[in-house]
Amino acid sequence: MKRRHSLAGIAAVAVLLAACGANDKPSGGQAGGDVKKGGTLYLLSDSPTQQYDPARSSSLVVTGLQFVHRRLTSWKVAPGQDTTIVPDLATDTGKPSDGGKTWTFTLKDNQKYSDGSTIKSADIKWGLERSYAPAFAGGLAYHKDLLSPGLTYKGPFEGGQELSSIETPDDKTIIFKLARPYGDWNWVASTPAFAPVPKGKGAEANYGEHPIASGPYQIDKFERGKTAELSRNQNWDGKSDETRPAYPDKVIWQFSQQTNVISKRLTDDTGDDKNAFGTSFASPAQLAQIQSNQSAKSRLVTSESGALAYLALNTQRGKLTDVNVRKAFQYAVNKAAYQVASAGNAQLAGDAATTLVTPGIAGREQFDLYQTKPEGDPAKAKELLAAAGNPNGLDGLVLATRAENNGPKLAESVQSSLAAAGIKVSIKPMDDETFTAEVQNKENPDYDLALTSWQPDIPTANANIQPLFQSTEIGGGGYNIARYKNAEVDSLITAAQATVDQKEAAKKWAELDKKILADSPVVPLIYTRNSYLHGSKVGNVQIGRFPAYADYRQFGIVQ
Repeated sequence: MKRRHSLAGIAAVAVLLAACGANDKPSGGQAGGDVKKGGTLYLLSDSPTQQYDPARSSSLVVTGLQFVHRRLTSWKVAPGQDTTIVPDLATDTGKPSDGGKTWTFTLKDNQKYSDGSTIKSADIKWGLERSYAPAFAGGLAYHKDLLSPGLTYKGPFEGGQELSSIETPDDKTIIFKLARPYGDWNWVASTPAFAPVPKGKGAEANYGEHPIASGPYQIDKFERGKTAELSRNQNWDGKSDETRPAYPDKVIWQFSQQTNVISKRLTDDTGDDKNAFGTSFASPAQLAQIQSNQSAKSRLVTSESGALAYLALNTQRGKLTDVNVRKAFQYAVNKAAYQVASAGNAQLAGDAATTLVTPGIAGREQFDLYQTKPEGDPAKAKELLAAAGNPNGLDGLVLATRAENNGPKLAESVQSSLAAAGIKVSIKPMDDETFTAEVQNKENPDYDLALTSWQPDIPTANANIQPLFQSTEIGGGGYNIARYKNAEVDSLITAAQATVDQKEAAKKWAELDKKILADSPVVPLIYTRNSYLHGSKVGNVQIGRFPAYADYRQFGIVQ
């Protein structure tokens, strides 16, 4: 349900950005020349596979799943602009009624699968029902507790039970009867589980290797650990699809590639690699080569913003239960030092963060509640600590961080800046599995502070705030790492979620952003930038304000 953008990954991006040179600016815009229909696009990935089962996928709208599957709604993404919602298979972005408890969508006319059969509303319902089956767990799950009976429903394969909260009165109409009002349901309808699966299909565990396509491409060949080969779906209606120009004739994934090999291949830019895009980040071992190669450097596309890196304060532990003590951390942390530890300078690392809602979210309000410089104000921090009964500062605090890549170095930068404010901490590095077990799952975890980050799954303030700060997300694998519990905030989150009018909702989320930060459960650090390397014949490589990932839908081959 939630997307944790790890600091390990951020560190790799930061190192890659550092190789761009101190004067380089985030491009966020288009790279490559004019593209035309035709050619083969190669996607080089260090992952062993690409998940094409929509029930099991956590793919964002702009990445791999979109080649094969359409959804009810989609996103319009463009450099320098906030991301907006647009129809995909539906004629519009949904019609709410009953105060936001009921949402109705109508499918566009004459939409076909790759086998020539007609896409029906019952197929959308079936695809969602599949997602509840334990055998197909693992995908984004924002819909699961909003559709009755919720998580007690175990899918359609055992007993043939249906979700009564989804109605399909005819082949083109689908009605969702939600358990409570939910203003972002049209955004939720852009997540993978809302891709159609022909009713009765998809019982096999490997459905993702040969799904029936609704998007512009179909899978011709799939070998886990090696490749997936996609060709045009001749039954796809391009005129009805406003977000997928589908320029390449073929798309070929190459899985299980070592990151240093990807970097070298794209730097060398020969043969088919001219038509290739690296879905993973270049390895540090190849960064010097990128830096010294003007051609490669010109093919590095960098996001304007990205995941929120932040320092979580365990609000249920020791002195940190005092809000006045927590406020001292807003001044104690040197965000400029964190930027240097991340990427060598502020411009490459990402802007200093002052809000919880990240850039690119429609209705986001930019503010700086604590009005402090990125370098921090250790004197002010000491003053606040003394006023809270700690004239000698704080000692013995534990700072949890992931051990991968640059995690310890980032923690050391925070440790150093806190020391200047009279706050002494010891660093507790953990591998990813241990971090999850200790920080997210344990009932009484052994940490006072934790370094982590967050990339929401959909471009809404709700997806930024609710997973990190609603008390239901404490423990049990949730992402409320600050262990922040505020009954008023919980109620305000529920009220904001129920608001259908997006302007009104934006006001409520902005108020929540400020209210939560006034309690200081976290210190926002930076909005982390991402960067991608591609071959010289790959055009239309662009990154919008959200997400900080290249938009695969726009890729084409320069002819």
